[in-house]
Amino acid sequence: MTTRYNAADFDYTYPADLIAQYPTPERSASRLLVLNRQSGTSAHRAFADFPDLIQPGDVLVINTSKVIPARLTGVRDNGRPAEVLLVHEEPDGSWLAMVHPGGKLKAGRQVAFGDDATGTVVDVVGGGLRRMRFAGLDVATLMDRYGAVPLPPYIERPADETDRERYQTVYAREEGSVAAPTAGLHFTVDLLDAIRDRGAEIAEVVLHVGPGTFKPVEVDDPTQHVMHAEWYAVSERTAETVNRAKAAGHRIWAVGTTAARTLETVAASTRASDGAASGIVAGSGWTDLFIHPPYTFRVIDGLLTNFHLPRSTLLMLVAAFAGYDHAMAAYREAVAQRYRLYSYGDAMAIV
Repeated sequence: MTTRYNAADFDYTYPADLIAQYPTPERSASRLLVLNRQSGTSAHRAFADFPDLIQPGDVLVINTSKVIPARLTGVRDNGRPAEVLLVHEEPDGSWLAMVHPGGKLKAGRQVAFGDDATGTVVDVVGGGLRRMRFAGLDVATLMDRYGAVPLPPYIERPADETDRERYQTVYAREEGSVAAPTAGLHFTVDLLDAIRDRGAEIAEVVLHVGPGTFKPVEVDDPTQHVMHAEWYAVSERTAETVNRAKAAGHRIWAVGTTAARTLETVAASTRASDGAASGIVAGSGWTDLFIHPPYTFRVIDGLLTNFHLPRSTLLMLVAAFAGYDHAMAAYREAVAQRYRLYSYGDAMAIV
């Protein structure tokens, strides 16, 4: 019988002081909980030990999306403050955005940024989003001049200059995310070199993380939750690397839930003779894939991830991969051992 889970099954308790408000002094100085998804046993390591888990022939798949300074603070036409969080650009040059105060910023209302740029609400599109057009400055200049790093709401401080570097992976390149693919924040160039030195390959995908990543599942039945779509791209080179490794029996590691969702989105529809997926296909587009128990993973064999919010779609993906009981027990263990939580927190490797 397949077990059905309610959103409440993904609740857990923790002291608020475990939420990391700042990154560690060094990227790789975080802790690493290693969870065996077959036995449910766990071990406590330092993140600098992560290369020890890698075997020759493994492929580590990273998300090279780059966080944009998407949080803009301006002034409404009545002189009162307003905040605009850019989400993504539309084909017609307008932008979807989340705004505050939402009840005041209806179609036709304008927000000024300094004395050289304005944004006008074109319409309300639902899901907490507005369509906006900007004038005076191009959006890239507008963000550079008036934008801030869009730290998640559980980091209760303003973003500073340090966040422009540390809320970004060392391999970030493709601009478009409004939240970091946080599992990758722990890597340094030296650690990536150490992984290659062990005979592994590093492959790249892009998934631009949207604000929906922080949206909790608010319905009792998770299958009724609506995911915000996010743009992804998988190159022919990455598809060839992953498919060659899978054919040879090597492991595919996803660095973060974003890489995992991207790989599962492009899993080949054809099946091998033993019923396993035969690989992935290159492509790009929008994905709203929601992975929750029960789910049969077709591509990944290992997952590196941070710790996630209760009732989040990210925690549900982890539970689908590790097994519900193993995942929730690991979270209780992490809290008991005072692991640092969420974006700037510690990591978990599921093998």
